[in-house]
Amino acid sequence: MTTTITPRVRNLVLLFLAVTGMLFAGAGTASAHAALTGSDPSSGVVVDKAPTQISLTFSEKVSTNDDSLRVLDPKGKRVDVGKPTNISGTTYAIQVRSGLADGTYTVAWQVVSADSHPVAGAFTFSVGAPSKTTVSVSDQDVGGGLVGGLYGFGRYMSYAGFIVMVGGAAFVLACWQRGAGVRALQRLVVSGWVSLTAATLWLLLLRGSYTTTGKLGDIFDLNLVGQVLQTKTGAALVSRLLLLAAAALFIAVLFGAYDKREDEEKRDLTFGLAIGGGVVAAGLAASWALAEHASTGLQPGIAMPVDVVHLLAVAIWLGGLSALLVALYRAPADNQVGRTAVQNFSRIAFGSVLALVATGIYQSWRQLGSWSAFTDTGYGQLLLVKIGLVALLVGIASISRRWTGRLADTGEKKEREKREKKGEREKEKAHASASSKTADSSATTSAEADSALAASSSSSSSSSSSSSQGGDSKAPGGSRRAAQLARQQAAVDSTRQKRLRDADPIRFGLRRSVLAEAAVAVVVLAVTTALTTTEPGRTEEDAKAAKASSSSAASSSSAGALTLDMSFDTGGTDGKGVIRLDLDPARVGGNEMHVYVQRPNGRAFDVPEVKVAFTLAAKKIGPLPVTPDHITTGHWAATGIQIPMAGDWKISVTVRTSDIDQTTVDKNAQIG
Repeated sequence: MTTTITPRVRNLVLLFLAVTGMLFAGAGTASAHAALTGSDPSSGVVVDKAPTQISLTFSEKVSTNDDSLRVLDPKGKRVDVGKPTNISGTTYAIQVRSGLADGTYTVAWQVVSADSHPVAGAFTFSVGAPSKTTVSVSDQDVGGGLVGGLYGFGRYMSYAGFIVMVGGAAFVLACWQRGAGVRALQRLVVSGWVSLTAATLWLLLLRGSYTTTGKLGDIFDLNLVGQVLQTKTGAALVSRLLLLAAAALFIAVLFGAYDKREDEEKRDLTFGLAIGGGVVAAGLAASWALAEHASTGLQPGIAMPVDVVHLLAVAIWLGGLSALLVALYRAPADNQVGRTAVQNFSRIAFGSVLALVATGIYQSWRQLGSWSAFTDTGYGQLLLVKIGLVALLVGIASISRRWTGRLADTGEKKEREKREKKGEREKEKAHASASSKTADSSATTSAEADSALAASSSSSSSSSSSSSQGGDSKAPGGSRRAAQLARQQAAVDSTRQKRLRDADPIRFGLRRSVLAEAAVAVVVLAVTTALTTTEPGRTEEDAKAAKASSSSAASSSSAGALTLDMSFDTGGTDGKGVIRLDLDPARVGGNEMHVYVQRPNGRAFDVPEVKVAFTLAAKKIGPLPVTPDHITTGHWAATGIQIPMAGDWKISVTVRTSDIDQTTVDKNAQIG
């Protein structure tokens, strides 16, 4: 038994799947922006001894330059020396001058995250006691301002150009091959190529200023352009330009040699163009996936192919929609887009939405982290706006599908009527054939005589007409009159074609619904572009948690427990890692201590020896040595640690990773 899915049920399924996919989809391409998850000294802490370096730990690896990390004294003068260095994993440090005076210091940072977006921030710490500071970093607007706005516009135009070019070409190849000869469709696809090419060059010029100074005058700074070319994003933009050269060749063949072929010859060329065009389109989509959000975070090896599929599905759906709109409004009356083409696109659009659902569900797992991120983060709130717009878009698409069904029914009815009329004409022709044979033979002689007489008369009249025309062509103003008549005829033809298009109420309704779809799609694309530059919900919540943890550690004396993170490097093989020390309740008297040793990637690992010492230099107490017991992989513990009095204690941890490789790291913390 065969089950038939009605159009109404299919439209409801389409709406449900699309909204569900967008609900889980995040931005469709975003994964993570770098966020500051820790620092030494911590934000807001007051240390007794001036540090020799400042270290910052991010949620992912970042790119730095000479001015990425700055340390400013209370008067706003820089006290950092040298260049930022990556000391372990995602931790970066900058050396500071020795013997810093008491007061409040500001640490300002500006880096480029692995997903290509610039991020910045600042925090303060104090030596000895807090003081007034003249430093203000509230005007820090990395990635914003005029340059940021221009860069965002370039991103929007690059997405739009890609969608129009890929979707328009796919519409011609897969849905309406006769459309290759329609001038309006040719202009649409070429305009997409031009927009993507111009936007790529624009982004390449803006990139240096966008990630560093933010000054408009630095756009044409060749040094900055050279630095951009050495980055992952610069390489992706250059690769995109090379692929666009191949895309130009594809477009030339599609609207040149392909259009001039007969239908049977087109079938062979269609397969080759589909394969070649698909490879180029996938390469262009990969230029985003390999350099931006999908290339960082969890499972980048899976996320990047998923991102390519997502971008191609968007292009085929929305780009094909724009091509259908142009075909419905601009195609000549003698080459109207047929019902078969509209039905083909409807099926392809449905498949594209299914692909968006599948890729969106996977992206959601990487992206938001929790349902609360929808309402508690700016990214989630913007995503809710996109979900509403997509629901509206698919709702309008269901109306278009109903018009498509009516167009198909009307087309089938017309074809039946045409076949019936053709059969009747053939019967009449066969019936009249026998009776006309006798009349034809008797009329042959008379016709030949009449032809001879007509030829003689035509010869004389032709010669006089020729002479008359020669005189008229030489009359002044004849060429202007001919041009005017040609323009008038073109206007009449255009009006007639529009009248023929508008005479069909079904096509008229379909054009209006597709136009509404395209209008909503433009807004959806704008929101998506904004989402790709917004910090994802998962990262924002992780940064908030890290900030709360840092604040808790800074005020550990009032909270009770103490947690310290210290990076180490013994210099030997497998000698880098991070130590986490927990002291509870961090008060005078007995305390319990736990020490955890982790690799830079966060995995626990064992080392031959871990020792801890407590020193209160102000009272000349210590060092008080503690040798914790090994509990399990990467975990040591000790109980009954006696802290004799409250104060700013220096906690030193010695780590030995081999027989000869060891190091000691320390931090100050208020205990008691």
